[in-house]
Amino acid sequence: MSKKTVNFEYEKDTKNSVRYKEVPADGEAPVLGTLYVQKWYAGDAKTLRVSIEKDT
Repeated sequence: MSKKTVNFEYEKDTKNSVRYKEVPADGEAPVLGTLYVQKWYAGDAKTLRVSIEKDT
């Protein structure tokens, strides 16, 4: 398995969710791009970190 941790920063509020944009590492392309998280979970978080695993 391959594991990757992706960082996101706050972009804007939408009706029921918060939109975050990916902050790729220098010289790397975005993996996920935009992430929408429900407001009840996101709260007032300005950054998020998401870990994903890929089965090979």
